[in-house]
Amino acid sequence: MRLIHAYSRESGVAATIVLLNLLLLFSAHGYFSRENLADLLLANMPVLIISLGMMLIILTGQIDISVGSEFAVCSVVAGVCAKAGMPGTGIWLTACLAGAVCGAISGGLVAWLRVPSIVVTLAMMIALRDGLRWETQGSWVGDLPASFQWFGLSQGMFTASNVVLAGLLILIAALGLRYLRAGRAVYATGSSETASRMAGIKTNRVVFSVFSLCGALTGLAAALNAVRFHQIPSNTGLGLEMKVIAAVIVGGTSITGGSGTVVGTLLGVILLGSIGTGLTFLGVSAYWEKAIQGAIILVAIAFNLAGRNRE
Repeated sequence: MRLIHAYSRESGVAATIVLLNLLLLFSAHGYFSRENLADLLLANMPVLIISLGMMLIILTGQIDISVGSEFAVCSVVAGVCAKAGMPGTGIWLTACLAGAVCGAISGGLVAWLRVPSIVVTLAMMIALRDGLRWETQGSWVGDLPASFQWFGLSQGMFTASNVVLAGLLILIAALGLRYLRAGRAVYATGSSETASRMAGIKTNRVVFSVFSLCGALTGLAAALNAVRFHQIPSNTGLGLEMKVIAAVIVGGTSITGGSGTVVGTLLGVILLGSIGTGLTFLGVSAYWEKAIQGAIILVAIAFNLAGRNRE
């Protein structure tokens, strides 16, 4: 029943995407230009990558609202490494490590000290953001080497490599959740932590692992985003956590855990990623984007809870 409900949610999101794009096709000249689609892809790539990690966290019945602050820290780390002369591979690996450490701290507190994830990640969000502001004094990371831009690739090659990377991550996540024991443990932990422990699943390790993995993916997303610009703002990633969580929930992942798919998360990212730019092309104020995102989240949660009540 829950699987059928998830697929029905995915169908609804897919239908909404089709209707939105039909509206943009006939009313927003230039929206489907090659340049705009490339910009949309690069702008939403961080959301997609982090959403895959956030989906795992929410599947276990937890949540992480610190990913925006982690994104800022990892972006600055990537810039500092670039200025130190570190090669491209070292830069994104270091950014991933920084994100994994942040995620591991949150995951450890949630998994073993049993502190509610909303409390832990709220504290981490504030601590990381204010700590970074104190360390940088609010200044941006500038004077980046030319080799840092697009990781030394042309913009077209970088965009194409991002498409390949996104496809690989989506494939790994989908196959891992479906066929690997670790993936089944994630679903089981979110469905019933007590029953999972009785079945021999070390749920604390599962929770710790998904937080750490989400942090690493946040670091990867930060590095891929940072190379698009000549300077890295120390306050980057503001509001990113809302976009990520919204994409996962809108895509059909249950906010209480135990149910959700990678395809649904991808559809959620596509839908929410289209709204802001679509509003601009339709001549609607971009200030409505947050309001629409909030309304979509409320509707998605309402459908989610209604579906659970029918089971």
